[in-house]
Amino acid sequence: MNASHASTPHTGHYYVPQPSVYPFILSGGMFLLALGFILLMNRFAPGPWVMGGGAMVIIGVLFRWFGAVIAENQGGAYTDWEDKSFRQGMVWFIGSEVMFFAAFFGALFYCRTISVPALAGMDPMFTLYEGYTGGWPTAGPKGASFTPMGAWGIPAINTALLLTSGMTLTWAHWGLMKGKRAQLNLGLILTVLLGVIFLGFQAYEYHHAYTEMGLTMGAGVYGATFFMLTGFHGFHVTLGAIMLAVVSGRCLAGHFDAQRHFAFEAVAWYWHFVDVVWLLLFVVVYWL
Repeated sequence: MNASHASTPHTGHYYVPQPSVYPFILSGGMFLLALGFILLMNRFAPGPWVMGGGAMVIIGVLFRWFGAVIAENQGGAYTDWEDKSFRQGMVWFIGSEVMFFAAFFGALFYCRTISVPALAGMDPMFTLYEGYTGGWPTAGPKGASFTPMGAWGIPAINTALLLTSGMTLTWAHWGLMKGKRAQLNLGLILTVLLGVIFLGFQAYEYHHAYTEMGLTMGAGVYGATFFMLTGFHGFHVTLGAIMLAVVSGRCLAGHFDAQRHFAFEAVAWYWHFVDVVWLLLFVVVYWL
């Protein structure tokens, strides 16, 4: 929320912005992105260009739209009514993200504890996969051979990085609450840096998996669940790092104070959620 305005009581009307063309343009960008992906999957040459155009439209709209929201915020348009609404919206958003990852964890649980043992335990007289003994990790009865990803190495380093980033973010929050701007700015910059290093290690891990371990999306059920869970988590880390970078820029510009800083809190909630998901991934996907 706005740093330069004291908390405003529940007076007047809830702020309603003027009609905007941004939702229509954003919808068009999303359509182009999806269309380009479909063309790419079907090996049509314009696919990557259409995807790139859609991505540029989306980025441009978000930049302008969020800029307008920040300007409204800094102009004092928002009161405690909006602050409460924003908090409720962020809680529901993170709740939807919990359900999103719960679906993928549920798929992994189903594969490991139900479908794979069921295939391995079928009557030899009726099974289509004679000799399949199950176990985990597995590529399935007829999947390609691969080397599973171990927990100790890059995954452990990335765990330490994300846990440390959670501490630096909390340290930055303390700085904001105590009016220590240098601590706030340094903590945010360190958090963004740790997130970027995490993504760099994950990119190296994926390259190593594809080129040297035979671990690809095509490596049966293990490969599919591994890349779906870790890949979507990496996508969320990317979004979180971008949001933290934006908040860091706003802090450097003097935005936020101890009373009004919901934008900072919202991103902090999101980042801590990403940390928790990674801990579950490390235990369930890499370790067990």
